[in-house]
Amino acid sequence: MSEQQEGQTVHPELAGDLGGPLEALLLMADEPLSTLTLAQVLGVPTELVQQALEELADFYDRTGRGFELRHLAGGWRYWTREEHADVITRAVLQGQQARLSQAALETLAVVAYLQPISRARMSAVRGVNVDGVVRTLVAREMIEEAGQDPVTGATVFRTTDTFLQRLGLQSLDQLPDLAPHLPDASALEAELGQLAAVPRTSGTDPAAGQLPDDPTTENQEQP
Repeated sequence: MSEQQEGQTVHPELAGDLGGPLEALLLMADEPLSTLTLAQVLGVPTELVQQALEELADFYDRTGRGFELRHLAGGWRYWTREEHADVITRAVLQGQQARLSQAALETLAVVAYLQPISRARMSAVRGVNVDGVVRTLVAREMIEEAGQDPVTGATVFRTTDTFLQRLGLQSLDQLPDLAPHLPDASALEAELGQLAAVPRTSGTDPAAGQLPDDPTTENQEQP
């Protein structure tokens, strides 16, 4: 029976002994691991795990490692440092086009700021059919289905934890304001706010200009 099970006190200095096991767990993880999950696996209090994680993150920063330990999207995960991005891009991508297209990035921004949102409303904001782009974003696990609109029954979409991870955010609250980052963004922000507030009637989506939720492929934008 462990110390915790026997009711004995676990001393703070034991946090230093958790570095190795935590590194092993984090290295094998393919998604962020929460402090609670790590504590349950190791069978120690969350306070000790939190302390050990912070000590590891500080150690990597002080010693100039090529990677860092970040807390984002509700968990902990290793990330390569930003200053090595060019080297990693050349080594891993080897010239392959891995970035999202401009069309996909614009549609992803619409979803991020107006979610949950249907394909029809995305098409209305973008002014083009977004079916192909939505399929690309779903395949890249940047967006996912989030049920149906209670009025129209259309499938709506939201961003994923992968989206937060790629942007290095802990929550959507950390998304930047539109105005400082887009041309004429003040007017666009007001327009998007009005669009989000437009009431919808059954069977159609007024904001989408009568576009159905699954528009035809005519005039469809390439992802």
